[in-house]
Amino acid sequence: MKDDEKTTIRQEETDGGSPFGFTRREFFNATATSAVVGAGLAAGGWSLGGGTAQAAEGNQDFHVGPGELDEYYGFWSGGQSGEVRVMGVPSMRELMRIPVFNWDGATGWGITNESRKILREGLTPAGKRRADKQGGVLRNGDTHHPHLSMTDGSYDGRYLFINDKANSRVARIRLDVMKTDKIVQIPNAQAVHGMRPQKAPKTGYLFCNCEFMIPQPNDGRDMESPEKYKTVFAGVDAETMEVKWQVLVDGNLDNTNADFKGTYAFSTCYNSENAVELNGMMRKDRDHVVVFNIPRIEEAVKKGQYKTIGDSDVPVVDGTKGSDLTMYIPVPKGPHGINTTPDGKYFIANGKLSPTVTVVEIDKLDDYFKGGMKDPRDAVVAEPEVGLGPLHTTFDGRGNGYTTLFIDSQVAKWNIEDAIAAFQGGDTNPIKQKLDVHYQPGHNNATLAETKDADGKWLMVLSKFSKDRFLNVGPLKPENDQLIDISDGDMRIVHDGPTFAEPHDAVIARADQINPNKIWDREDPWFDDVKAMAKKDGIDDLRMTNKVIRDGNKVRVYMTSSAPQYHINEFKVKEGDEVTVVLTNVDNIEDLTHGFTLTNFDVCMEISPQQTASVTFVADEPGVHWYYCQWFCHAMHMEMRGRMLVEKA
Repeated sequence: MKDDEKTTIRQEETDGGSPFGFTRREFFNATATSAVVGAGLAAGGWSLGGGTAQAAEGNQDFHVGPGELDEYYGFWSGGQSGEVRVMGVPSMRELMRIPVFNWDGATGWGITNESRKILREGLTPAGKRRADKQGGVLRNGDTHHPHLSMTDGSYDGRYLFINDKANSRVARIRLDVMKTDKIVQIPNAQAVHGMRPQKAPKTGYLFCNCEFMIPQPNDGRDMESPEKYKTVFAGVDAETMEVKWQVLVDGNLDNTNADFKGTYAFSTCYNSENAVELNGMMRKDRDHVVVFNIPRIEEAVKKGQYKTIGDSDVPVVDGTKGSDLTMYIPVPKGPHGINTTPDGKYFIANGKLSPTVTVVEIDKLDDYFKGGMKDPRDAVVAEPEVGLGPLHTTFDGRGNGYTTLFIDSQVAKWNIEDAIAAFQGGDTNPIKQKLDVHYQPGHNNATLAETKDADGKWLMVLSKFSKDRFLNVGPLKPENDQLIDISDGDMRIVHDGPTFAEPHDAVIARADQINPNKIWDREDPWFDDVKAMAKKDGIDDLRMTNKVIRDGNKVRVYMTSSAPQYHINEFKVKEGDEVTVVLTNVDNIEDLTHGFTLTNFDVCMEISPQQTASVTFVADEPGVHWYYCQWFCHAMHMEMRGRMLVEKA
């Protein structure tokens, strides 16, 4: 505001006592018009800060025009949809949805033979029994934490990993084709929540927190004895997606992270009381962070110092309190997010039920495991008060942390070294700025902030409520993602974006770090199974063959497609036949995707350029059944179809 601008204070219309004479709602409408929200708005006071159009002129341009490309890829968890959403940053354009634990009618995920194999093959015996009751696969997933593979602390563009809290699974997405290629269900576990890849020297492990404590084994014994319940921390081989080992721990594991040396992983842990109801979970003043010494765990497994539990053969070592494999650091009650600074010096445990975050110096962990440190709290080097309900912290690479405050509906920017100095008795205030966000923020993530390459350009905040930010769509409201410019030192909101079904977390990488293929490579192992089946039927090249194989009551239809036609226009089967359609898109042009939808049979699949996909179903309805391409591919697209003729048995 200019100095000579005047406002009339109308206290009865203000929300929170704004001295500027207009409501909190009017304030945000005004600042949104200029694409900035003022800095400040700190607890106990209001400030316009840089909230003017003039101040915005020197900031980053977040507009990405038609035909222009984004600087970053963003990967969002899809929450209860079970998918991953690919976004362009800073435009916030949704580029793609990658189905993972869900059924997807657009691509045929959960319908094609290839996807059903992936959804099923990593299930535990109990998971397979459940899947068999539900059509062969589990039907839902709750995705929370997407994270990218790394080499030496930088994104390497190989994989994205994502967890399924609902069914205790983790999945791997190949970034060269943006397809899920491996899923594993974690044994001895209920609810895989926190999940992070090893940062260095390469993502060899995927670290998985299993949240809910259960009897071990959970086979009907000890159900009425919660004091005997335990949960596990799991190390999954990132290349094979096999569970290599597990660690028994005390308390409910929440979020997890790792150092930049490949030595430690650390997890926030609540409910140190081992209670099964809320009042019991709140008896103690502190919970803890569990530090896992990865080399020691590996050595214990190598020496056979483990047991197995139930019907799983995964080695399980004892990491409960007193173990030399773990370190339990007391922290304020109910810690939630845990984040490693880009310089690798510290991790930050966020208080949730305390206004503080706890800063732990990672090098001090060595002292504890070597016996030089007796009190785990000696590893704590700062514990600043940042506001009410701190959940997650991200970083700008300039020494600052940005912490979401769920109760205050704010992001607090604070300086880590200033917080350490204050903890040692200095009088420097580490809090540099607070910004109101809308509303109740959970996760946040700044560009490249999970790596050593944090560049401090953009901050994404995922707010759990949107209230009056968007047009009303009924009782179920969208959530609100807000993009914040942090490039010049101050935080300014530049974008609101409604999102559906609780996208929980996001991760952002530079566009040049992710290099997807433009068309499929025919030598890709994705096609190995269908190639092997075709070879048994005398077919060497699926791109050159259109053929119907009859094998008793099993019929295999091999066909190719190129715009605008299928190269088999009709095929005949008998009522009750098991039919497998194998379709290869022989087009070699980027973006020329075909599809196969069989009407009234609940069958559809996507076939991108040079891809082969297959689907199996029972032809249980005699008559004429049309199949057609559901991906618009040509001016004659509507004519791209054929008939399945089902003869009466």
